Amino acid sequence: MKIFYTALFSAALTMGFAQAPKLSSKKMAAIKAEAAAKIDSRTKMAQVMVDKVFSFSELGFQEYETAKYITGILKENGFTIEMGIAGIPTAWMAKWGSGKPVIALGSDVDCIPKASQKPGVAYHDPIVEGAPGHGEGHNSGVPLNVLAAITVKEIMERDNIPGTLVLWPGVAEEQLGSKAYYTRDGYFDDVDVCLFTHVGSNLGVSWGQAWGTGMISVEYTFSGESAHSAGAPWRGRSAADAVELMSVGWQYQREHLDPLQRSHHVITNGGDQPNVVPSKASIWFYFRQITYPEIMELYAKGNKMADGAAMMTNTSVERRILGSAWPRHFNKTVATTMYENIKTVGLPTWSNEDQMLARAVQKEVDSKETDGMPLKISELGLPVTTPQSGGSDDIGDISWKVPTITLGYPSNIPGLQGHHWSNAIAMATPIAHKGVVAGAKVQAMTILDLVTKPELVENAWKYFKEEQSSKTNTSL
Repeated sequence: MKIFYTALFSAALTMGFAQAPKLSSKKMAAIKAEAAAKIDSRTKMAQVMVDKVFSFSELGFQEYETAKYITGILKENGFTIEMGIAGIPTAWMAKWGSGKPVIALGSDVDCIPKASQKPGVAYHDPIVEGAPGHGEGHNSGVPLNVLAAITVKEIMERDNIPGTLVLWPGVAEEQLGSKAYYTRDGYFDDVDVCLFTHVGSNLGVSWGQAWGTGMISVEYTFSGESAHSAGAPWRGRSAADAVELMSVGWQYQREHLDPLQRSHHVITNGGDQPNVVPSKASIWFYFRQITYPEIMELYAKGNKMADGAAMMTNTSVERRILGSAWPRHFNKTVATTMYENIKTVGLPTWSNEDQMLARAVQKEVDSKETDGMPLKISELGLPVTTPQSGGSDDIGDISWKVPTITLGYPSNIPGLQGHHWSNAIAMATPIAHKGVVAGAKVQAMTILDLVTKPELVENAWKYFKEEQSSKTNTSL
C-alpha cells in the first residue's frame, strides 16, 4: 500500500509540471556558465546591495528600509510583491513566473543590538556607539538571492522554462519571530523546494539532521500591586520580586538540566522607579534543546518555575510565546545537487588585503583560527550522529514543511564568536561582496537544475516523505 501511495504522489507531482525542456549535460553546463557570467557582470550590483542593507542595520521587526529597498529592486525586475505577509509589517513575498516547480529563496535581514562597527577596521570602532549593527551578516543573504533570481529569470524567459520563483525575508530571525508564522499561514503550501542561504565563512551545504537546537521563545509577565516603597511597602505585591525569584530559581535548576540544553533570559521590565513597588515586571526566556519532547520539557519546567515565583510573591503570571525554531532537517537530494554546483563554482580568489584583514580580526579577538579566509571548500555536511548543541534557526520550521537546504557562503571571517561587533567588520568589504557573488552562482545553478529536471523535485519529496517524515516533528 505504501508503494502505491508513493507512486500516486510521484505521478501527481510530475503532472503538476509543464513540460520542462530536456537539456543535454553539455547544454546544461553552458547555461550554468552563462548564469555565472551574468552574475559576475553584476558584481557592482552585489556590492551596492550588500553595503546598502548594511547601512540600514535594522533590528527585528524594524526592517522597514531594507524591505522598501529590496522589494523596489525586485519590482523593477518584474516581480510582484505582497507586503505584510503573516501579519508582519516588514515581511513580504516576491513572485515571478507561473506553474511548477515553485522554488522559494529565503534569507534573514535583521541585525544585532549594539553591534555597530565600521567595516574594514580590524578593531572595535562603532559607527554609532551603542547602535545596532550587522554582527551576524544578515545584510548579505537576500542580496545573494536577488542576484540569483534576476539571473535565472532572464534565462527562463528566453528559453521558455516553466516555473515560479518566490523570494522572502527572514524577519526578526534573532527573535525567531517569523518563519513559523509563514508556515502557519500557508505561504509555503504550494512551494516545491526551499533554498535558504545563511552567511558563513566557506561554501557549504548539508543534509539530514543538522547540528544545533530547536527553541521556544517565551516572555513571562507578572502582575502584582503597587504601593509607596517607603510609606506603605506592606501594601504592595512586587512583580519584580517574582521576576528575580524566577531568574534565581532557573540558575539553581541549571545543575540538574541535560548538558545539551541551552537556556538564557533577560529582564525586559524590572519596574518603573525605586519608590514604587512594581505592579508589572517581565522576563524573557529562550529554551533550547535537541528534540521536540526535550524542548517541551524545558518549557514545562519554565512554566512551573514561573507559577512558583508567582505563588511566593502573591502575584499572578501570564506567558506569551514570541517565537519558535524547530530542529532543522535538510533534504538529501537538494543538498547533493547543490554540492555539485559548489564544487563547480569554488571559493573566491582572496586578495592579500582580504587575508590581511581576516587575520588581523582573528588576532584581535584571540581566535583559535589564524589562517584568514579559507582556500578549500567545505565537505558535504552529513547528518549528525551524536547530538551537538548550539544555536537555533527558524528555517527549521520550513524544513518540516517542504524540502529545504541552507547554503552557507563565505562572506565572513572564520573563527569569530558570532553576535558580536567583530562579525560586522567584513560585512561591507570585498570579502562579503566576493562571498555573495560565489553564493549567488551556486544558488542560480541549483535553481536551474530544479526547474529543468523534474525528477530532482520528485526525489526531494520522496526523501521528505519516506525518510525525513518518519522522524516526526510537531509545530507550535
